[in-house]
Amino acid sequence: MNYDLVIIGSGPGGYVAAIRASQLGLKTGVVEKAELGGICLNWGCIPTKALLKSAQVLNYMKHAVDYGITYDSSAQADLHKMVERSRGVADGMSKGVQFLFKKNKIDQIPGYGRLVDNHTVSVADKDGKETKITANHIIIATGARSRELPNLKQDGKKIIGYREAMTLKTKPQSMIVVGSSAIGSEFAHFYNSIGTKVTLVEFLPMIVPVEDEEVSKQLERSFKKAGMEVMTSSSVESVDTTGQVCHVTIKTPKGVEKREAEIVLSAVGITSNLEDLGLEKLGIETDKGKIKVDEFYNTNVKGVYAIGDIIPGPALAHVASAEGIVCVEKIAGKDPEPINYKNIPGCTYTSPEIASVGYTEKAAKEAGYDIKIGKFPYTASGKAAAAGNKEGFVKLIFDSKYGELLGAHFIGDNVTEMIAEMVVAKKLETTGHEIIKSIHPHPTMSEAVMEAAAAAYGEVIHI
Repeated sequence: MNYDLVIIGSGPGGYVAAIRASQLGLKTGVVEKAELGGICLNWGCIPTKALLKSAQVLNYMKHAVDYGITYDSSAQADLHKMVERSRGVADGMSKGVQFLFKKNKIDQIPGYGRLVDNHTVSVADKDGKETKITANHIIIATGARSRELPNLKQDGKKIIGYREAMTLKTKPQSMIVVGSSAIGSEFAHFYNSIGTKVTLVEFLPMIVPVEDEEVSKQLERSFKKAGMEVMTSSSVESVDTTGQVCHVTIKTPKGVEKREAEIVLSAVGITSNLEDLGLEKLGIETDKGKIKVDEFYNTNVKGVYAIGDIIPGPALAHVASAEGIVCVEKIAGKDPEPINYKNIPGCTYTSPEIASVGYTEKAAKEAGYDIKIGKFPYTASGKAAAAGNKEGFVKLIFDSKYGELLGAHFIGDNVTEMIAEMVVAKKLETTGHEIIKSIHPHPTMSEAVMEAAAAAYGEVIHI
């Protein structure tokens, strides 16, 4: 089998790159050892959002009386049914990728792919039989997996990773979540919502540490209000799993503390899947567990490229997809614009949700900008009041000299649907006054963006 392009991995980087390559006339094959769609569609972004939607519905039912609705029986979480629905959603998305492959005449090549040389991939099927395929170009898009700490080895039963967290058969009575990035915070929120006693442990001084400090503080308040224990500047030193429950030793600013939990969820980051790919054989350069690439994702070996979680940059599905498109457009002889990594949105699907793009307040000051900051609280939003949740705010950061939007930081209901406006605004180098003069519909959550911009310039109306 000979192709113009072979891609190893079918996650949101690999499958999107394959479809774009096919659109550009390249004969394309994709090597995948597991399910089409990779971790995101099958074990990450999509099934977790399905679980979180179940938690949101449960929360609405528990507070139905607040909306003027009464019903006879109390709402109870059925984790088995929630997981069943989540897996069904993931399966449907994976089948959707299969349809897109057929529609775009992309060959799906099941098996484990390894580089033989810069134009050859050896594919081992489930029985170990190897087939060699050749290509003018090869993209590595093998993604990442849950990172393991030496003192937090996952056994899949008492100490688990994200895969086990989304397929537990029964609701645990108690859980300690180690790590408060998006994965850890989302699972902490989900299990807390369905009635598990949750403790969230974060090594750094604030949870969701990549976010703006004010956003972090708001989420911590919201988590504590919801009944969660949050421990920052703390680290899990050891876990004893020999008994009925896990006995966890946690080092905190106040000293060493002990906690018990039925389950410990390790959410301390991810590790790139670089092993056994033939990188060393070809001399492909890596640094700190990532493949080194240029702005168009060329490795140091001609004809071999890398995208997604295996290269430096944000380990996000939408970033991998964008990288895949840029990479294949360059291969096809187009003139794509390199990705601006300072304009990448991030979303965390907790309650309240978090969405952000660009500089945080601290980073903008450290970069030497003289800044204007505008905030609009959801307590002043008519739509938020009508919806029944006034926790959160919109915060915008502008350069004082030119009015350029430097960063946007949202926390509250629906903000993950609102952040794209800010990404486009930054792309177009929009100023604060242009946002103020862009009429936003009322009543909406999104008008908080206009109000926050107005607040930065002393023109805000509703606070």
